[in-house]
Amino acid sequence: MGQEIEKILSDDLDQFEKSVDRILNSFFPHQQRFRPISWHPPTDVFEMADSVVVKIEIAGMKPEDFAISYAGQVLTVTGERHDLDENKRGFHMLEIAYGAFEIQVHLPGAFVIEQMGAKYEQGFLYVTLPKPKEQAHTAVQIRVK
Repeated sequence: MGQEIEKILSDDLDQFEKSVDRILNSFFPHQQRFRPISWHPPTDVFEMADSVVVKIEIAGMKPEDFAISYAGQVLTVTGERHDLDENKRGFHMLEIAYGAFEIQVHLPGAFVIEQMGAKYEQGFLYVTLPKPKEQAHTAVQIRVK
């Protein structure tokens, strides 16, 4: 419930910021406005039978642009997306975020650290954290007394 409210408020704030940008852009079309130094790409975390997967939407990067670490049940992904056309001016719309970013995902449970892996494919970064065999989901019948 709390995450849903946080997401709604975050979306509302993003929409408000974009509206202010559009208004300012109509009065000052060639002015470069403040952009946040840090931003957060959209991130999904889902569980499979034998692993947990963190999926990050982050187009326009290369695998070597990411730094990924796992410590104390926290997965941290950092990087920096560069605007290849940063010298162009006169934007009509500016919604794509560039610059440094950091994502921290708190993940309860144990994982097989030696088998953790990541792949970057079609604009998405997938980080896979395998569960130990004894933690993988198996169906268990529980008797009621």
